[in-house]
Amino acid sequence: AHPRQSRKDYAKSKVASLQVTNATWVSDYRVRVGFNDGTEQVVDFGPWLINHATPLTDPYRNLEEFKNFHIEKGHLVWGEDWDMVFPIWKLHRGYLDA
Repeated sequence: AHPRQSRKDYAKSKVASLQVTNATWVSDYRVRVGFNDGTEQVVDFGPWLINHATPLTDPYRNLEEFKNFHIEKGHLVWGEDWDMVFPIWKLHRGYLDA
């Protein structure tokens, strides 16, 4: 279990210039995300996708579509128009709020 930190507390402990530098699909809806501070986390996006169904994110429930992410301007992004993107601090702490 992860200790739950508020955004404010977490943001205070990290630099504002944090960026995603690399990302690799691991399995299912898990992605290994690397950051410019030299750390990395494996983030499971599955629970979030189940609990946050929207027309923009529904296509990414399809695993083949989910695997089509890229890094743009230091963010992990799905879709050309940033259909799905998450705050870097949530990725850096290693979990999303499901």
